[in-house]
Amino acid sequence: MVTNSITRRDFMRTTAAAGAGLLLAGGTRALAQIDPAPGKKLNVALVGFGAQGRVLLESLLIIEGIQLVAVVDIWDYARTYAEKYLKKMGVEVRTYENYEDLLAGEKDLQAVVVACPDFWHAPVTNACLNAGVNVYCEKMMSNTIEGARSMVQTMRSTGKLLQIGHQRRSNPRYLFALSRLLHEAKICGRLTAAQAQWNRAVAEDFGWPKKAVIPPGTLAKYGYKDMHQFRNWRWFKGLGGGPLSDLGAHQIDIFNWWFGISPRSVMASGGVDYYKTHEWYDNAMVIYEYPFPDGVARAFYQVQTTTSAGGGYFEMFMGDEGSLKMSEDPKLSAIYREARAPSWDALISKNYIRAQAAPYAPAADTKVDVRETAQLAAFDIPVSFNKKPHQPHLENFFNAIRGKAKLNCPADEAFRSEYVIHKANEAIAAGRRIDISASEVEA
Repeated sequence: MVTNSITRRDFMRTTAAAGAGLLLAGGTRALAQIDPAPGKKLNVALVGFGAQGRVLLESLLIIEGIQLVAVVDIWDYARTYAEKYLKKMGVEVRTYENYEDLLAGEKDLQAVVVACPDFWHAPVTNACLNAGVNVYCEKMMSNTIEGARSMVQTMRSTGKLLQIGHQRRSNPRYLFALSRLLHEAKICGRLTAAQAQWNRAVAEDFGWPKKAVIPPGTLAKYGYKDMHQFRNWRWFKGLGGGPLSDLGAHQIDIFNWWFGISPRSVMASGGVDYYKTHEWYDNAMVIYEYPFPDGVARAFYQVQTTTSAGGGYFEMFMGDEGSLKMSEDPKLSAIYREARAPSWDALISKNYIRAQAAPYAPAADTKVDVRETAQLAAFDIPVSFNKKPHQPHLENFFNAIRGKAKLNCPADEAFRSEYVIHKANEAIAAGRRIDISASEVEA
């Protein structure tokens, strides 16, 4: 907890050490698990073969040292597709309808990757951990705070690893920017604000082949009212958390991670303004307040699911000397130097940043107001990688199982971010500001 007895410089120096450890050691806190048979491939199962499961699969197929042995999905259509697709890729797997059958049938599993709907995350994860299997679980940890907290408690009681899929925490560009630019170089100066967004255009709900309808009894057994709800679970309360969970979870996590503390309050606005077949909000706007020794930094987040305008998906941290704009898409990333900031020539010579082409400078007589600030100098981050977005995070998880790394996003760390995401949904429903205490965010 940050107190008034330390300065922001002291605070950033402390977190800088942690950031450097992330970059160099590839991890934060977690129990290390040593592979009992060094050199042996890790047997891995994938639970959930929907859209996100298939994204993760593409990384699982190219990571060395693992062997995908099983796929789980309640939909026979998905299981059949998985089996045929993987066979074409030269991978033979066993398929199961549910995680109980998986754990009963597979006696030599080292890891399970959980990518089923959010409301099943806690039951599946807890069962796997209790069975002695390490788990990589997609965000959100759960559709409820209680479910997420239970996952942390099970991780602790079993001593197994639980990585949460906030994959930016293993992205080399994010790690470099946090450690070298924000912490070491203090490129932003005094942090005063942050903003992030992820906007998407109007899209039709997911459908399904008529011949592949799941029987009503099976749907009910697994918590679904009908096929429309099954295919579009993210939009239904009790199953998912809406766009703040679906998209906002990644970026609100960045607020907590990079500020190094949890917010003291949240206020938000949103509503079911467009779609008539959904329960969760179409659009939401959220403001968090982060308390620092020398003042409050506010973070604004918006998710729009009715327009793709607004400059893509990004997170931006702003200070009195510079701003750092990050995205998984390098084309949307940039660093901006304020005119009042000290020279950044030393950072260029150390290859911490790279100058962009000179920006367009408007003529002096085009200014509307004499207080209009000078054109910002723009710079790039000279770090890139050619892997799939989720691959480094999965690799970190498997390396941790072998005792070669620590998890970049263990469940107790992820819980702090996911708690305040749940609170944003609560703030929309309540129509008021919600205060958050430091003790609340600890699982």
